[in-house]
Amino acid sequence: MTDAIVHIVDDEEPIRDSIALLLRSAGLGSRQYQDAHAFLATYQPGETGCLVLDVRMPRMTGLELQQELNRRGWTLPVIFVTGHGDVPMAVEAMREGALDFLQKPFNDEELIRRVHRAIEQDQRVRHHSGDRDATRQRLETLTPREREIAERIVVGQANKVIAMDLSLSERTVELHRARVMQKMGVRGVAQLVQLWIALELIGKHAP
Repeated sequence: MTDAIVHIVDDEEPIRDSIALLLRSAGLGSRQYQDAHAFLATYQPGETGCLVLDVRMPRMTGLELQQELNRRGWTLPVIFVTGHGDVPMAVEAMREGALDFLQKPFNDEELIRRVHRAIEQDQRVRHHSGDRDATRQRLETLTPREREIAERIVVGQANKVIAMDLSLSERTVELHRARVMQKMGVRGVAQLVQLWIALELIGKHAP
């Protein structure tokens, strides 16, 4: 968690400084932004961390920034902090995917606890995303024929049925099947099915 960065977006400098000092006391690094536009111009999506975001800001509100993050596909967890929060605003923030919503004045320990939780969530999401990317790269190494046979294997077709449907010998299907397992890095059909499910391919490419 030492490499994680907490991004603080608030138009009031004393509040930004106060939150940054609190985070530093907990061993957490942070960056400060005076408005949403400054954050969008600086943030690198590959960085692990979370966003501590004020709701009411000039030019672009916190909710509008959250919507822009969603539009760009940036999965950074958002913790809203506001002195003017109300129930409808909190509901809207959560509907858009916010992780948390704190109203000023907040308890320091509570903010730290929620920041830790947000960073842990971000790390889990990035880890799973990396796994999917690696799996997709392995998938791309399959030849069209291997991909076709793999799609039939994961929906339960036996080698004999695949051979008949594709006008191949059963031995040829067995060889393709072995190469699929090797390239995808799995030891059996169950693991191959799990990868197909993770890539959301089940049902999309069934024969």
